[in-house]
Amino acid sequence: MSTPNDLFENNLAWANSVKEKDPNYFAGLAAQQKPEYLWIGCSDSRIAANQIVGMEPGSIFVHRNIANVVVHTDFNCLSVIQYAVEVLKVKHVAVVGHYGCGGVCASMEKHNHGLIDSWLEHIRDVHRHYKDEIDSAPTQEERENRLCEYNVKTQVEHVSQTSIVREAWKRGQDLTVHGWIYSLKDGVVKDLEVSRNGSDL
Repeated sequence: MSTPNDLFENNLAWANSVKEKDPNYFAGLAAQQKPEYLWIGCSDSRIAANQIVGMEPGSIFVHRNIANVVVHTDFNCLSVIQYAVEVLKVKHVAVVGHYGCGGVCASMEKHNHGLIDSWLEHIRDVHRHYKDEIDSAPTQEERENRLCEYNVKTQVEHVSQTSIVREAWKRGQDLTVHGWIYSLKDGVVKDLEVSRNGSDL
């Protein structure tokens, strides 16, 4: 088991190795933040946004929560979207779920989970909306995976319906909202092909 001191030692070793390869790396990183992507993903510890898509720090602005949910009452998420769109001028917002998501799986269970049940209700709404498509899958794992996908698709719609994104599109801002899903079993990100760019306004 690692201790906080282990993390500090690991950090120092990492920082030194980076500076050895490129002495100006941190100075350049500190000077600016110009990401083209906002990543709205799950808090799952096995998913590091930059790492799984091979991008350097500074290239992706990230917001994470349980099961990558976007709702109009979550001012934390909305503030991140606003900053990313209006200040950073990102060109892409990617809602990225993952198969086997603990939050999605928990939303399908019948027993009480405590405080988190209020949050999981957003995912249960998705399940109710797509009940026939999800429940027709032959196994529990496939039903969970379908709900993971439909949850991403729904959150893409939620992002696209925010006043922040709609106003950006009305201004003619170059902005596309994507829905992607990641497999922990093989490390591959799949495009769910539900991208929106405001062309339907």
